[in-house]
Amino acid sequence: MTDKRTDKLVVAVAQLNPIVGDLAGNLEKARAALARARELDADMVVFSELFMTGYPPEDLVLKPAFQAAAKKAIEALASDTLDGGTAILMGTIWADEGRIYNSMALLEGGKISALRHKVKLPNYGVFDEQRVFDEGPMPGPVNFRGVRIGVPICEDIWVEDVVECLEETGTEFLIAANGSPYTRNKAGMRLNVAVARVTESDLPLLYINQVGGQDELVFDGGSFALNSDRSLGFQAPRFREDVSCVSWIRDRGVWRIEGKIEKADDDETEGSVGDVYAALVLGLRDYVEKNGFPGVVLGLSGGIDSALTAAIAVDALGADRVHAIMLPYHYTSEDSLKDAADCARALGVRYDICDIEKPVDGFISTLAPLFEGREADKAEENIQSRTRGVILMAVSNKFGAMLVTTGNKSEVSVGYATLYGDMNGGFNPIKDIYKSEVYALSQYRNARKPDGALGPSGLVIPENIITKAPTAELRENQTDQDSLPPYDVLDDILERLVEDETPVDEIVARGHDREVVKQVQHLLYLAEYKRRQAAPGVKISRRNFGRDRRYPITNKFRED
Repeated sequence: MTDKRTDKLVVAVAQLNPIVGDLAGNLEKARAALARARELDADMVVFSELFMTGYPPEDLVLKPAFQAAAKKAIEALASDTLDGGTAILMGTIWADEGRIYNSMALLEGGKISALRHKVKLPNYGVFDEQRVFDEGPMPGPVNFRGVRIGVPICEDIWVEDVVECLEETGTEFLIAANGSPYTRNKAGMRLNVAVARVTESDLPLLYINQVGGQDELVFDGGSFALNSDRSLGFQAPRFREDVSCVSWIRDRGVWRIEGKIEKADDDETEGSVGDVYAALVLGLRDYVEKNGFPGVVLGLSGGIDSALTAAIAVDALGADRVHAIMLPYHYTSEDSLKDAADCARALGVRYDICDIEKPVDGFISTLAPLFEGREADKAEENIQSRTRGVILMAVSNKFGAMLVTTGNKSEVSVGYATLYGDMNGGFNPIKDIYKSEVYALSQYRNARKPDGALGPSGLVIPENIITKAPTAELRENQTDQDSLPPYDVLDDILERLVEDETPVDEIVARGHDREVVKQVQHLLYLAEYKRRQAAPGVKISRRNFGRDRRYPITNKFRED
């Protein structure tokens, strides 16, 4: 194909799921997208930020061997454009004279015809780019077949000056490559930012985002394009891969998107409970798949947290890759035994019962001389949890399935979990989900089976699990509310403390008891050492534990 169209450009948007460090696999995926773009007669195929390396590559960027391998992969891909047909705009790292950039490379005619480097390097929340990248110079547009295209990279469009510079240097339209991770209502924020840049510059904009899970981050895709009048001209689906074309035509000197809007028919609206559920499923699926686990194993207690986690696992991986184990002791109720069995049956997973009476009693007997004269307390309770953790880890080791842990954000916040016990595991899908949200997600999943879910339809979490009082069942007649305020109260306080850093006085003004707020604050700070040892989990909120919120373990500060 040698047609040099200057009044029409067909751009293929490759919204795909790369794997960090898998240069060979990402190259293969890029070549498949290039082949599809050629079938669609596209002039160019565009990929997301750092697609070739996977995003975020973190300290891999600093490894010289990785830098060299990334450059070699880009050069190999460039050779695929020797025929002069579909060109490629590819995200990659680029090392040059001791500096390392987050870059976009234009590949055409068998070579790298242009490079543009990211200017604004985010250094907040989950982002730490100033640590590994050098800041690029203010960019001008790239010249592609007579068209001047501005190529801002992700954070470059969250400020005014980069796009302003591109507009002043003759850019005709913008292609912004992104690695923008999911949080609730993030898609709306992205659209607002893009609208602001289009309004200021009078330039149409194509926004491409990656999709997939990477450790704790989930990327939700949702690529889109705006005309210069801010009208939406293209919308890709969220939470799934897609290669679609956007046709741009130049009419009286202004580029606009040709034809009727191609808008994805997403299963869920942004910010809904189902939207969050989709992120949890994708996050767990990619963590398991990308790390090569054959499946997962989890303790199914008859409680709502483990039931929801089991449902997410089945929807992510299929029932045949999920192994549920009930680990009863003296305090395990008949209700819990029945509810766990009913849940496993509804989900169609393998279900085993492994009684922990003998090992727990053995530990207690062994410790009896040391504990003589002391009342039973949390030490004996935690032996139960740690025995369960040992057994589940043994099953994981023997069969290779990853142990999934099931503590929600409310418990993680206040330390209502046992180190080396129920905190054991390789990944926690609901780590960033408050207890109140666990109930909402469970009711949602019972009401509908999401598109793409591999689990069964219908009621998969028994109603009794949702309605009964939550309990750890580590002693007689125990409930969570013995030592914690009601979850609606606890979660509101925690959300203020964790997400917003709201002062105690303002939280009290919302109607909460001051002593309760201070106690929750104390527990939150006290549990930092546990969170440092917790499994990673899907980031859903604006401030998750670990990447977003990093408090010192040794910390004596308390608000009065």
